[in-house]
Amino acid sequence: MADRSSDPQALQREIERSRQELARTIDELADRVNPRNVAQRGAERLKEEAEQVRRTVDAAIRVPDEDGRPGPIDPRLVMAGVGVVVGMTVFAMMRRRSRKRRSRV
Repeated sequence: MADRSSDPQALQREIERSRQELARTIDELADRVNPRNVAQRGAERLKEEAEQVRRTVDAAIRVPDEDGRPGPIDPRLVMAGVGVVVGMTVFAMMRRRSRKRRSRV
C-alpha cells in the first residue's frame, strides 16, 4: 500500500471526507442555534414542565379513595384556590386604582 502523503488520490479522498464531515457539523450547529428550533425546544420543555406541575397539583387536590388512588377533587381546596385568586385580583385592582389617584395629584 502506498504512503498516504505521496498518493494524491488518497489525499484528495481524505480532503473530501473532511469537507463532508465539516459540512455536516456546520449544518448541525446551524440547526441547534436556529431561533425557531431553539424556541420550539423551549416550548416543548415548557409543556413537559407544565404537565408535571398539573399532575402534581392534581394529586395534591384529590382525596385518595380506599385503595389509595386519587379520587374526586376536594371542593375545599378548590374553593380556597378560588378565594386566593379573587383576593389577589381585588388587591391588584385596588392598588392600580390608588396609583392612578396618586398620579393625578
